[in-house]
Amino acid sequence: MRKITFFLVWTLIMSGFNQQLIQAQGNRWQQSISYQMSIDMDVRANQYQGQQTIAYSNHSPDTLHKVFFHLYYNAFQPNSMMDERSRTIADPDRRVGDRISNLGPDEIGYMSVKGMHMNGNKVSMEEVGTILEVTLPEPILPNSTVIFDTEFEAQVPLQVRRAGRDNAEGVRYSMAQWYPKMANYDEQGWHANPYIGREFYGTFGDFDVKITIDKDYVLGGTGYLQNANEIGHGYEAAGETVRRTEASKLTWHFYAPQVHDFMWAADPDFTHDKIDMENGITIHHLYIKNSKTEENWSQLKEYTPRAMEFFSENYGQYPYQQYSVIQGGDGGMEYPMSTLITGHRSLGSLVGVMVHELAHSWFQGVLGSNESLYPWMDEGFTTFASNRCMAAIFSEEPSGFPQRGAYVSYERLAKSGLEEPMSTHADHFHTNTAYGAAAYSKGALFLSQMGYIIGEEVRDQAMLNYWDQWKFRQPNANDITRVIEKASGLELDWFKEYWVYTTKTIDYAITGVEEANGKTKITLQRKGLMPMPIDLLVTHEDGHQESIYLPLTMMRGEKAEEEGFAKRTHTQKWPWTHRTTEILLDKPLSGVKSISIDPSQRLADINREDNEWVKE
Repeated sequence: MRKITFFLVWTLIMSGFNQQLIQAQGNRWQQSISYQMSIDMDVRANQYQGQQTIAYSNHSPDTLHKVFFHLYYNAFQPNSMMDERSRTIADPDRRVGDRISNLGPDEIGYMSVKGMHMNGNKVSMEEVGTILEVTLPEPILPNSTVIFDTEFEAQVPLQVRRAGRDNAEGVRYSMAQWYPKMANYDEQGWHANPYIGREFYGTFGDFDVKITIDKDYVLGGTGYLQNANEIGHGYEAAGETVRRTEASKLTWHFYAPQVHDFMWAADPDFTHDKIDMENGITIHHLYIKNSKTEENWSQLKEYTPRAMEFFSENYGQYPYQQYSVIQGGDGGMEYPMSTLITGHRSLGSLVGVMVHELAHSWFQGVLGSNESLYPWMDEGFTTFASNRCMAAIFSEEPSGFPQRGAYVSYERLAKSGLEEPMSTHADHFHTNTAYGAAAYSKGALFLSQMGYIIGEEVRDQAMLNYWDQWKFRQPNANDITRVIEKASGLELDWFKEYWVYTTKTIDYAITGVEEANGKTKITLQRKGLMPMPIDLLVTHEDGHQESIYLPLTMMRGEKAEEEGFAKRTHTQKWPWTHRTTEILLDKPLSGVKSISIDPSQRLADINREDNEWVKE
């Protein structure tokens, strides 16, 4: 009973945040959660015992009779859903393939809840793969908070995908998805998705975590270390003497407020480099120093703070006081306040992965959209932002086209016959190819096309507005569209419907240029099924240029003229029902040198060969 009383008091401490969150959302609500967890790690058996106490607040209007927990490590067993899917999909992920089916008893992962009580009463539960289905002894009423007490045990799998032990670079533990995690419940109901291989969605809350492990291990990850002067390993305050213990193990105590997940990594050979930024943010780099890492990870210390400053300036101030870049995992994977990345890379690759994973701190870590339903709102926006950041911090093409790779990837997808709508649930794409290009490349082009439609400056301001209005609120596709509509004053739901919910493509052409009674008549055709506004550039024989703008009628307005573009001389609305339109220039054809659609190359036109007319 003492435990429950203490935890209820702790819950009240965070209630101020909860109430502010609810009031800020109006009719939108979110659940909130607080985890208090401790584990004791056996590094010889790669197993651990854990205790978990959860304060769960139901802010929904619904009465809950069941709850669901993710048991992610159960995916790393032969014949699991992840195993089956990884072996049978048409284009398997090379990191997984048939590796899960070949794991031995001491290599598999498992997570088992040994007992659970709600408010002191035993629950009824059934383990179904990676989901624990829990029937409650009494319902959770709206506007109430309950306490779950849980005991669990787990075995860390051999590192296959994201989490695990002994990865290819020798890192002992990459501890992601390591605890029973309550599934999120929102306006669409429960999101108890089995772990097939895609990404994650969680409830915002606080994590108080204690990890007991052999004392020669160095840890890092999510959260602020609460007992740094007892732990040492580079975390201690300047000038402090670490109080060494004679015990064989240390207990690391972390606290992470307002996050939706918690990751940690550990290795006895980690080097820990710490950078204190002028704005109060501390950057931690943890890696195994050797000939493959020493030089590039040392240089990484220059780039991580620069990337942090870039993202904070352009997408909203980073809200935490620490960030950890840790060697581990199987590539690059983002978590709140931290990332796991493989470390045997060239400097460009190392910085590129760090920048991409850090950018996730905005779109996955804090905005926190449902990545199963809207992976493009995280991966795509992260790709867009990280492309811009890489160009800025490496000073490459400062005024160039950093999204070029995303355009190439999307065009390849659109012509491949494999494309599926971006609205497809992440786990249910038919191929990894279609998922990757849709989530990353076409998702990035959502923002690039918005820059074309409403103007780069307005789009960039809209992204700052998006951060201010939706951080910690888990926005959906309509929410980002409405933010951009309000910033631009234009109606943009048509773009969202075409780009997200269909695979219709953009393809415009100049199909005719001719003399007409002393004037120049230009005929444009929409060959593709997706309508878009058109920027048309006319270059005259005397060298001067003029811009002709054709907004869609259904935009209910037009974008402002953009700096660096030719002066706009004519605006003509184009109804989407009309496949062709004609423009009359008040000048003879003899004075026209060339005409081009979209001189900025931002329009995601899948066939540019007919976008330009040049006088022979």
